[in-house]
Amino acid sequence: MTSQTSSLFDPRPSVGPAKTAPDYRTPPNNEEAEQALLGAILVNNKAYEKVGEFLRAEHFYDPVHQRIFAAITKMIDRGQIANPVTLKALFDNDADLAVEGGSAYLAELAANVVTVVNAGDYGKTIHDLFIRRQLIEVGTDMVNEAYRHDLDVTALDQIGEAEKQLFDLASTGDVQGGFVAFGESVKHAIATAEVAFRRSSHVTGVTTGLIDIDRKLGGLHPSDLVILAGRPSMGKTALATNIAFNAARAHMRSGGQEGGVVGFFSLEMSAEQLATRILAEVVEVPGDKIRRGEIRDSDFPKFVQASQDLARCPFYVDDTPALSVSAVRTRCRRLKRTSGLNMVVVDYLQLLRGSSSRGSENRVQEISEITRGLKAIAKELDVPVIALSQLSRAVELREDKRPQLADLRESGSIEQDADVVMFVFREQYYLERAEPSRRPDESDDKFNDRYQRWQQRLGEVHNTAEVIIAKQRHGPIGTVRLYFDGQFTKFGDLDQRNQDDD
Repeated sequence: MTSQTSSLFDPRPSVGPAKTAPDYRTPPNNEEAEQALLGAILVNNKAYEKVGEFLRAEHFYDPVHQRIFAAITKMIDRGQIANPVTLKALFDNDADLAVEGGSAYLAELAANVVTVVNAGDYGKTIHDLFIRRQLIEVGTDMVNEAYRHDLDVTALDQIGEAEKQLFDLASTGDVQGGFVAFGESVKHAIATAEVAFRRSSHVTGVTTGLIDIDRKLGGLHPSDLVILAGRPSMGKTALATNIAFNAARAHMRSGGQEGGVVGFFSLEMSAEQLATRILAEVVEVPGDKIRRGEIRDSDFPKFVQASQDLARCPFYVDDTPALSVSAVRTRCRRLKRTSGLNMVVVDYLQLLRGSSSRGSENRVQEISEITRGLKAIAKELDVPVIALSQLSRAVELREDKRPQLADLRESGSIEQDADVVMFVFREQYYLERAEPSRRPDESDDKFNDRYQRWQQRLGEVHNTAEVIIAKQRHGPIGTVRLYFDGQFTKFGDLDQRNQDDD
């Protein structure tokens, strides 16, 4: 009754629940941790060694603490001692520090220190809170940018920019690096060699399914960026697809002992076109006949069996066009977390976008950013990354059309960042387009002799390809000859051609 009476005589208008003032939330910070760390360093400069690698003045929340840490860093970098006495003159006339009590505040920080043992933990706490504040800032920018309508910036562009900012923040937040005892590195190297020794193929990395390439490279190694380049129609996509599928199939058949889980970014072809290529290779029916439906009744059992095998292979295709390198990184992380990941293929490098949503004015710089990003993905996820690349037209102007490192398009950093650079070259392609024709005033004997030599050479290189390993950071360079069947877009070992001929 009392509550009803009070509500009847309440002079405030009754318009619903009373509104409370919104709570003011201060950004994440820990003043005590900042004071404890500064005090510990002022007492014993060796405490700085525990945080100096990753902590910066801007990571502190309090501007005064930022200035104190910056001064400490400068003194220590000069090889001088940083303590309340040496810093006193610097801060005596500092108006901002005067609010806290002037140089006496430095002495207070040092006097209140209990131990310097926890300096590293204090530094990590300060750094973690800085990252949280940056996350809030990125989130606020995302909201504001989403509300702002800009015809030149799409929602996907905003997502790409946000992904880049988050990755940059994640890189800034990585404080786990440092020296590793050489003994640990040696143990890891021996363990890797033991794995290779126990395998019949003696491959340390992910197998390519091609014996001669595996012998030359030792497989595809974790953290390596492998560039596979070639002129159009040389078969670089076919070779990358064969390698990727061979690795996934080996992983399935060996129960995870060989090969690996593959993520394939097909920026040029759709997932359906890629599947048709692989199906053509497996069932040995030309891909163009599959697309046109020219399939015999006897082929259908092979299709059924192949589809069942292919469905069990850990082979994942992303055919989203015009991806940014940050989007590739995000999707690789997600795939590794959900299904595992042992190898990444990008077809092809020049179709990726850099981080700038508006595009780069300098294509060479953008390609440099992309190759650095792909190398970072390889190192972060500890997987080999195969990136296909185009070659410049300079190849076509030479008599010997075998590619060279200088032929890489926008090659400013492609060659530099790559651990392995391989070129695909098919002499048959060029010979077929250079059939000799009779020259003016050429005798029959000379023409027939020239034509015969052309036919002989064409027969020698028929259904063959060369993989030119022009750079290998951890091994020899050289040329590997492979079998290539164009109608099935299939690469194999040369002894396979001999078996087919039989």
